[in-house]
Amino acid sequence: MAAAYVISYDLRKARSYDTLIKQLRDWGCVSPLESLWFGYLNGPAAAIRDGLMKHIDADDGLVVIEVKPTSDWAIFKANESFADWLRKYVGP
Repeated sequence: MAAAYVISYDLRKARSYDTLIKQLRDWGCVSPLESLWFGYLNGPAAAIRDGLMKHIDADDGLVVIEVKPTSDWAIFKANESFADWLRKYVGP
C-alpha cells in the first residue's frame, strides 16, 4: 500500500547524484530542498531504501521515513507546489 515517505541522502565522496535523482524523479518524488525528497510510494521503507541503494556508494548515507497522514509540518522558503503535495498526501 502506498504511503508518503521522506527520503534524505548524504553522498560523501564521489558525489554523483545523476542516477539517484533520476530514480527519485521516475518514482514521482518531489524535492523541496537539496538532498531532501518526498514521495508517495509503495513501501515498506526498507524496500524503498534497497531500491535506492544501487544508486549510491557504500560510504554514502540514506534515510527513508514514512510520514503518517495528519503529521504536523511547517515549511519556509519551499515552493508552493511542495506545500500542495504535503496537503494532498499528509494533511493540512
